[in-house]
Amino acid sequence: MDKTQLTKPLHIAIDGPVAAGKGTIAKRLAQELGFLYVDTGAMYRCSAVIALENNLSMEEEERIAGATDEADIEMYDRRNLETGEITTVVELNGADVTERIRLREIDRLVPKVAAMAKVRAVLVKKQQKIAVGKDVIMEGRDISSVVLPNADLKIFLTADVEERTRRRLLQYRERGNGMISYEEVKAELESRDEMDLNRKSDPLRQVTGAWLLDTTNIGIEEAAQMIAVKLKSMLK
Repeated sequence: MDKTQLTKPLHIAIDGPVAAGKGTIAKRLAQELGFLYVDTGAMYRCSAVIALENNLSMEEEERIAGATDEADIEMYDRRNLETGEITTVVELNGADVTERIRLREIDRLVPKVAAMAKVRAVLVKKQQKIAVGKDVIMEGRDISSVVLPNADLKIFLTADVEERTRRRLLQYRERGNGMISYEEVKAELESRDEMDLNRKSDPLRQVTGAWLLDTTNIGIEEAAQMIAVKLKSMLK
């Protein structure tokens, strides 16, 4: 991609509900384009881990926000030398929490943490700081509306709940959780959608000017290529 005519870093914002394919697509694009990939959901998961490690209840919003503010959250890519597979590693205060933040106990806590206005304010500042001076693909639920409102390309990525349930169930099975049922996963997603869409602080929404991309009937590779083509057309 020719970026010689650009005078500032390129920012791409991807929003959408859980299991719509945001992370996989954003990561592949970032690797292809040489951009920094930022998974903001992982940062909220780190905040949930912080609450657990400090024995903080979900009623102690100020303390959770304060501990999150003081925390060092880092993300970087690690390539498996045997398979070539690239994994995004998440570190919290120097400790690798990549697997821990995906545990079901964190799945249950993160919607509550993500609804806390003070926690959101802390993490938005961290996310904005990360993006300064860099070509970034950032994904989450409030990127276009709050974190990067001046992003060069805003995408609202979605899929129907049945397809998202299928994807999330596959993720659980790959992590060794074969006991959870399709119905349980679907109920979790519908509950998370309700919380994301109706929370008071920075709810999930498609902003004016965002490109709606429905991945229900298209593969992740095809969706990533569609976005890459759109980016190339922007830079002509």
